[in-house]
Amino acid sequence: MISSKAIRGIADYFNLYKKIEQGIEDGKIQSEKIIKIAILSSFTTKGLKETLFVKCWGLGISSLFYIGEYNQYSQEILNKNSGLYKFDPDLIIIFIDIKTIMGEHFFLPYQISDEQRKEWVNENLKEIQSLIQKIKKGSSAKILLHNFEIPLYSPLGILENKQKFGFIESVEALNVSLRDVFKADTQVFIFNYDSFCSRIGKQKIIDYKMYYLGDMKMDLQYIPELCSEYLAYIKPLTSITKKCIVLDLDNTLWGGIIGEDGLEGIKIGPTPEGRPFLEFQKYLLSLFNRGVILTINSKNNLEDALEVFQEHPHMLLKEEHFATMKINWKDKISNMKTIAEEINIGLDSLVYIDDDKLNREMIRDSLPEVLVVDLPEDPSLYLKALMEINDFNTFQITEEDKRKGQTYVEQRKRQDIQKFATDITKYLKKLELVVTIEKPDPFNIPRISQLTQKTNQFTLTTIRYLEEEVKQFARSDNFLVVSIKVEDKFGDNGITGVAIVEKGANKWRIDTFLLSCRVIGRRVEETLLAYILEMAKKEKANILIGEFIPTKKNIPAKDFYKNNGFKLVERKDDKTEIWEYNLRKDYKFPDFIKVINR
Repeated sequence: MISSKAIRGIADYFNLYKKIEQGIEDGKIQSEKIIKIAILSSFTTKGLKETLFVKCWGLGISSLFYIGEYNQYSQEILNKNSGLYKFDPDLIIIFIDIKTIMGEHFFLPYQISDEQRKEWVNENLKEIQSLIQKIKKGSSAKILLHNFEIPLYSPLGILENKQKFGFIESVEALNVSLRDVFKADTQVFIFNYDSFCSRIGKQKIIDYKMYYLGDMKMDLQYIPELCSEYLAYIKPLTSITKKCIVLDLDNTLWGGIIGEDGLEGIKIGPTPEGRPFLEFQKYLLSLFNRGVILTINSKNNLEDALEVFQEHPHMLLKEEHFATMKINWKDKISNMKTIAEEINIGLDSLVYIDDDKLNREMIRDSLPEVLVVDLPEDPSLYLKALMEINDFNTFQITEEDKRKGQTYVEQRKRQDIQKFATDITKYLKKLELVVTIEKPDPFNIPRISQLTQKTNQFTLTTIRYLEEEVKQFARSDNFLVVSIKVEDKFGDNGITGVAIVEKGANKWRIDTFLLSCRVIGRRVEETLLAYILEMAKKEKANILIGEFIPTKKNIPAKDFYKNNGFKLVERKDDKTEIWEYNLRKDYKFPDFIKVINR
């Protein structure tokens, strides 16, 4: 990991870039994850590659770069034999500045008429659309397209906004059109560069001396902040997003200490002291509603804390919003581990928020996988700190995400039944399980892709696929793609399993087989396998091949093939295992699970 304290300016990124590159060449350091990033721009982007490389490395990602030739973005895109397509990137960043595409019209906008400006907007929109479509034909990479900085100045001064279709309005119209055109495109994302410039300050964003000397349209000192914004897209692309927020209570979720101040003395509600905590909770609730799991890790008397959730008139978050609540006098490290175990996610999926510096340092030192938020001392800045976390981003929010919080409440009820069950099969029968097997369609493909990106425990190969790649599999006659939805008497878990199988004349090969941690242990994986075997037999295949590629996290899937009648036939590089199932053998669906085939 790279400490932020070691970086004071852009020069430090250049130095770290050289050191890391040398360490990689010498074989002294390496990273498990790799991402290939292409950057196409209309001006000089010195420092962008080096800074983004260091920031990715700090997240455990090794980044490879393709930097397009100066202001040659159109040629790179239109030439199918260009280095761009040979590089085969995972992410393409397109950074075109407004001065370049406007040319002389940027400084002399009123030498053309209102109608000509409208025509300019339409022509540029069509040109950008055409370039994007060309990329999509040759690449499945995610495309991050900058919108345009809206100028602060106009030669007409205060009369600018009196024009029928003025200079400023024309750039605004182009930005709106770009947003609308690509709104439903799952491969293209619009990076709001205008908003970024506003946050930095449009009067500061350019170092005019360097602009005239080297056509640098952005001051070097702000490159790190721009790269931090890019990480919001890189994190979900490399499957290192967070899933769960772990919250302290006293002076974090409310002001004051409940054990000392009492219910009436803590601060939360429509008062100057209470509003920061109330609005902090409002944003937490909005994250919960989009699928972020909330939990509690607090040293407190349980009865005192529960009284706040149950009795305080301004307490927005309630018990049902939390997947688990560790409110006790145990050490916070043990509680943190228990939280991860109960929810069945890795420690690296947790974000810890606590006002106490000692607690934060203790978690950071003992559990480095956990992201610890440096909460400001001033509660009025809590909300800002929470909103700046970009680790919960996904490329699409599915219906399963939206109801994830309720799903964990239902999971607690299932666990209550299991405590009193003496036989696992009897317990599973009591759940009244229903598994619906679905072929891919526009509604479930985003979730299928998401599961390949996020599932780390019960996954046999850990292969990650983007939506565009899943669509290609779904369209091919050479692949079987299915998802499973799991329901029981407590509720609907949604789509929680995926299989992608390559068909051959005599042999079928399981490319992807995974299950969400929420439904592990209910034998729904056997239902999915039984369906695959049934389909393979119908199409006269003789052998089903399965691969197991071990990782640090997929231990729960290690013996799946062994326990289900497969024979180990090969072990590659002492890691990858090749298993085969003879389709002459019978394999039955679990008799207590109702199967619906759609």
